[in-house]
Amino acid sequence: MTVALMWEARAVEGRGAELLEWARARTAELAREPLRDELLRAPQDRVLVLTWWDAAYDEELPELPEPDAGLISRPVHRWRFESLGPAAG
Repeated sequence: MTVALMWEARAVEGRGAELLEWARARTAELAREPLRDELLRAPQDRVLVLTWWDAAYDEELPELPEPDAGLISRPVHRWRFESLGPAAG
């Protein structure tokens, strides 16, 4: 089974680039390497990290921590999904 973890944070205004680099560094430091990872950004200094794992849905997996409170404007959002394969069959 493939599990996708999503980690999304919003930086304090003007600190989006810093949050992006923080997330990039933390992803490189995960306790084990995911099958795949992707880093995305969006308006309002939002950063999204997606990691894919060959694991059971409820397996304990390495996740990015919370950044320092001074870097983010709200708590981090986290989601876990089970991959069902490509949308187009």
